[in-house]
Amino acid sequence: MSPGRLAIGIHGACGRMGTRIIQLLVADGRPSLAAALEHPLHARLGEDAGSVAGVGALGIPVSVEPAPGAGIDVMIDFSLPAGSLEIARRCAETGIPLVVGTTGFDPSERERLESYQDRLALLISPNMSKAVNLLARLVREAGRALGGGCEVAIVERHHRTKKDAPSGTALMLARQVGHPVDMHALRMGDCPGEHSVIFGLMGETLELSHRAANRDGFARGSLDAAAFLAGKPPGLYTVDDWLGG
Repeated sequence: MSPGRLAIGIHGACGRMGTRIIQLLVADGRPSLAAALEHPLHARLGEDAGSVAGVGALGIPVSVEPAPGAGIDVMIDFSLPAGSLEIARRCAETGIPLVVGTTGFDPSERERLESYQDRLALLISPNMSKAVNLLARLVREAGRALGGGCEVAIVERHHRTKKDAPSGTALMLARQVGHPVDMHALRMGDCPGEHSVIFGLMGETLELSHRAANRDGFARGSLDAAAFLAGKPPGLYTVDDWLGG
C-alpha cells in the first residue's frame, strides 16, 4: 500500500520515537496521523499530539483509545513491553495491523506478543532501520564464512535513559553470528544508537558497524514497515519479508 494513503496510529506517541514519527509525518507529507495513544496515567493525555511533537496543532489529542471512526490502517508501537502487549490485544480485537519497535521483551512476553499473529498482521523488530537490518545480514554472512575460528564481540552504546541492556539490536546481531559472542553495553549521554560487531582472528580483525546520528532512520523505517504491513492478512511477518530476501 502506498504510504501517502495510510492512516497511522502511534502507540507511545509522546516518547522519543513517537514524537519523531509525528514530526516526519508533517514534514514529509507521509501518511496521515489518525491516533496518538499513550498509557492511562500519562501526563500529556488530552493535549494535541502535534503540539506535543512541536509541529503545531493537528487536531489529534493524545488519548488512551482512538477516537470513534479514526479509520486506522496500521498501528506503530514504540512503548514498553507491557504497553506493547496491551496494544497488540486491542489491535487483535479490531484486526488493525501492528508494527512493534519496542525492545526489552522477556521470552514469555515475546511469546504472548507473537500469539496474536492469528488475528492481525504483526511485524516485530528491535530496530526499524534499513541500514541496521542490512548490517544484520552482513553479520550473518561473516559468521557463516568465519565459523567458530574467531572471537566475536558486540559493543553497543545508547543514551543513558535506555532501560534494556544489552539492546534488542545487539541481541538480534548476536543471533546472526551463530556462535558465542562477548557483549558490551554502554549507557551514556544522548547517543541514539551505535553497534559494532568485531570478529577477531589471528593477525587480522573484521569490524562491521552502524552509527545513528539521530532517530530518523528508525522512524522512517517504521513508516516504511507500516506501509508494507497495511492490508496484509493475519500472520507474523519478518524484516526479511518487508525488505525482501
